[in-house]
Amino acid sequence: MTQRSLTKLAFVSLVLAGSTSALAAHAAAPAAPASGKSAIAVVNMSAVIGNSTAYRTAEQQRQTAFKPVVDQANARKAQIIAQLQPMVDKLKRDEAAHASQADLAQEQAAIEQIQQAGQQELQRMLEPAQLSEAYVQEQIGDKLGSATQAAMTRNGVSLLLKSDSVLQVTSQNYDLTPEVLAELNAELPSVSITPPAGWEPREVRDQRAAQEAQQGAARGTAAGGR
Repeated sequence: MTQRSLTKLAFVSLVLAGSTSALAAHAAAPAAPASGKSAIAVVNMSAVIGNSTAYRTAEQQRQTAFKPVVDQANARKAQIIAQLQPMVDKLKRDEAAHASQADLAQEQAAIEQIQQAGQQELQRMLEPAQLSEAYVQEQIGDKLGSATQAAMTRNGVSLLLKSDSVLQVTSQNYDLTPEVLAELNAELPSVSITPPAGWEPREVRDQRAAQEAQQGAARGTAAGGR
């Protein structure tokens, strides 16, 4: 019970899962396979993004730009853990001594309250770095579809599968990852790590648009019922 509370504060993560663009449909007839490539290929999109010049450069820039923020968050995290540790130790002693369930529940509630408030505080402190990561991911994701399509066309690939959905591949000729990476590097050699003022990740924007659409539909239904 208490170990779970401390585990949640074990580390501070700066990496957010970023969404990538859907692959564009192959409109034209595929060319003959080039460089020994098969008409069917697989690609590791995570490897493409993570190894792209734009992403790796942005990572280096972010480590420098947000170091003060991360250092401050780590220092605050250590303070929170130091505050929680005596409370956790006391709770363990009281559990061993078979204290009343009411007292144990009260101690546990106090620990969880501090832990949750700490998580929220760290989240606020790290928000600039997290927004930067999301912005980089979105810029890369916006180019990923066209880079993939270009690699497919160049190599005569008409069917592309995600590598994590393929059970086994017996030849490197089926792996289009290096070609997609090369196309992405050519199309997007660098990205900005600083989002525009007021920028929000696409997921947040899409959620807001869906909510506004639902509210608009509800207002229209209400007006029509009058």
